Amino acid sequence: MEILKELLGKSPAVGKVEWLGISPASRAMIQPQQSVQIVPGGIAGDHHCRPQRASKRQVTLIQAEHMAVVADLLNCGELDPELLRRNIVVSGICLESLRYQQFRIGSAILSGSGSCPPCSRMEENLGPGGYAAMLGHGGITAIVVESGEVRVGDRVQPVGVEGAF
Repeated sequence: MEILKELLGKSPAVGKVEWLGISPASRAMIQPQQSVQIVPGGIAGDHHCRPQRASKRQVTLIQAEHMAVVADLLNCGELDPELLRRNIVVSGICLESLRYQQFRIGSAILSGSGSCPPCSRMEENLGPGGYAAMLGHGGITAIVVESGEVRVGDRVQPVGVEGAF
């Protein structure tokens, strides 16, 4: 694991926040946002945010490049981020490489905590084959290390890596 962390720590990649969303209630449609507050336990206003309970799934992220793959697999052209039920869409950085390390997104710091596999809602939201298309493309989960604001257009980069777009 230490070798993996060392290799991932060498990545100069810097990504960008493309889209943000929150779910105000269980099974509610995801509401797009221009900015969100990352707080202990998740994203303020998201019904999954639970500061009093430790969860490895406080924030969910998906890679925009993977959304294009899923759309191709479903022969549907383009996907609306709301349908995928993730909080943050990023581009330009391999999310899987952040799964094992801390990263800055806007003024917040998150720590990758695992993969974010699809749920049965993908069949409802994307149609037949939605679940299968999302396998391996669901993104990652993260926990909050340091609160902060995240806006569409903000940088995403491993902690300790400086870079520019």
